[in-house]
Amino acid sequence: MSTPHNSAIKGQIAETVLLPGDPLRAKFIAENFLSDVEQFNAARNMFGYTGTYNGRKVSVMGTGMGCPSIGIYSYELIHMYGVKNLIRVGSCGAYDPKLNLYDIVLAMGASTDSNYASQYNLPGTYSATASWELLSKAKKTADDNKITSYVGNVVTSDIFYHDDAESWKGWAKMGCLAAEMETYALYCNAARAGVNALTILTVSDSIANNTKTTPEQREKGFKDMMKIALELA
Repeated sequence: MSTPHNSAIKGQIAETVLLPGDPLRAKFIAENFLSDVEQFNAARNMFGYTGTYNGRKVSVMGTGMGCPSIGIYSYELIHMYGVKNLIRVGSCGAYDPKLNLYDIVLAMGASTDSNYASQYNLPGTYSATASWELLSKAKKTADDNKITSYVGNVVTSDIFYHDDAESWKGWAKMGCLAAEMETYALYCNAARAGVNALTILTVSDSIANNTKTTPEQREKGFKDMMKIALELA
């Protein structure tokens, strides 16, 4: 079964999928971390691949940026292709000053300024949370490998260039660790379908400390994030 956004046929996609926002990052993951790789999607240049890692079948696919985009791709992966474990691997901007560049954030929950959950007609505000099964394994993997990681709430924002440059401080006062743009929709889709989802993020810049990573630091942080994610596959 293909969709308007995914040309894969049934059976080409593994039950566990890694989800970077950038389709070129999906290509990089496939070429550098997986064996016996087969490309299953190039529609809209949103590249998807399936291969093996330590003998286990795993897929990787780009999602694009923002809740609408990851909402489409994660929904189709779950409902059209039978994916059971969705692991977002991305970057974030730190709100908490204790987070250093290329530290790892494991998103226990996601707050948002998005209206994504309105589709469920709930009588209140939905708290989008990770799969405990994936979260607990990810934290153990990070600790076992001496990778600095923090577990907590992130902010999924629809806005990258905010008109109010100080708006992040309100979220920070509520204990939110960092900002990104996709997790809330991913967690909503997974919860509604009864499957597992987790977001693993690398701190690429700090809004609190006004610092940014170098290319070398981003490479190191990416490798740490991938080590954790692939152990969940």
